[in-house]
Amino acid sequence: MFHFTRNHSNAPATNEKALMTDTATIADTPLELASRLIACESVTPATGAVFDCLEAMLAPLGFAVTRFVCGEAPDGPVENLFAIRRPLGDPGRHFAFAGHLDVVPPGKGWASDPFVAEVRGDLLHGRGAVDMKGSIASFVAAAADIPREAGTLSLIITGDEEGPAIYGTRALIDLMLREGTVPDLCLVGEPTSVNRLGDMVKIGRRGSVNMWIRVAGQQGHVAYPHLADNPIPKLVAILSAIEAVVLDEGTDWFQPSNIEVTDLHVGNPAHNVIPAAAEARISIRFNDRHSGESLIELIRGIAEPLGGTVEAKISGEAFLTPPGELSGIIAEAIRAETGVETELSTTGGTSDARFLSRICPVVEFGLCNATMHKLDEAVAVADLDVLARIYRRVALAALVGTS
Repeated sequence: MFHFTRNHSNAPATNEKALMTDTATIADTPLELASRLIACESVTPATGAVFDCLEAMLAPLGFAVTRFVCGEAPDGPVENLFAIRRPLGDPGRHFAFAGHLDVVPPGKGWASDPFVAEVRGDLLHGRGAVDMKGSIASFVAAAADIPREAGTLSLIITGDEEGPAIYGTRALIDLMLREGTVPDLCLVGEPTSVNRLGDMVKIGRRGSVNMWIRVAGQQGHVAYPHLADNPIPKLVAILSAIEAVVLDEGTDWFQPSNIEVTDLHVGNPAHNVIPAAAEARISIRFNDRHSGESLIELIRGIAEPLGGTVEAKISGEAFLTPPGELSGIIAEAIRAETGVETELSTTGGTSDARFLSRICPVVEFGLCNATMHKLDEAVAVADLDVLARIYRRVALAALVGTS
């Protein structure tokens, strides 16, 4: 189910000629913008107020904003936002920033209200400060300082990245394909930095697939095993065979793929009963030598001859944007603003870049990730300003070759 609202706004109180030659102006700093976004509670899946807040930031900068809600419970409803600003003449190149406004639940034990932005010392505290309302605020501030005539600029923002991600970025990709607004290059503002801003950029991610292996048996009394069929030894044999599998030794950019047993379940409280079924769950993180479907077939080929059945869910495929134009632009911008020589990496979990990589080159770069998803999540206020300057350099270089 989709609900669309459109706002084809232009920068107010100015003429078209000024829009072509002047930089859009905005009074708010990245800190102020981030604080306003944090104040909008947006536990995944997010809708409503936080998108109102972002739209109010973008409309004065000349962005045409499209918002839509799709999906039903339990994975929805989810709100998404696509904002685009084109030059009045030649559209030029198209550079996009992608991210998410939803956040994970805050949990209990915060030193302050997680949805009231609070500066203590040199840190801004609040849920989403790092992951990733802070990065979105920095990009909005950067967009305000990028001339409209530089090229086409867009924001691809979902309310469901932290959850199942069924109705989020994938729905935005469908919108862009329908409307012919696929970007030439895309930066995802996930918190990739580790020890200091700019020390790591993600050029790829491993894929992820979860599988549930079930072995059916026949319940019976332990004293009469010939009248029953114990599923546990069969499940153990399946898991033993899976454990012996070596998927690969890694690649130039990826660590070796790995298979992990993440759950075992029999649910048999009686000591004298042979159970009727046994189940296990495995998780595979895989590099770009595999696909989710090929791994499902591999595990089925092991489990089914031994009496097991397999159900699977692919969370995302592996992707790699080989070092090139986009990663080079980002590395140069980081170097210019911080002096840091960044590391190109594919480590860590998944992100929505796995979907966006299907339509254009995509790289991830954002704030330090030490406190994401933790109590008292916080970002250095100074990093928000530096990140805005880096994003501005990246966008300008991607659009017109200058920073």
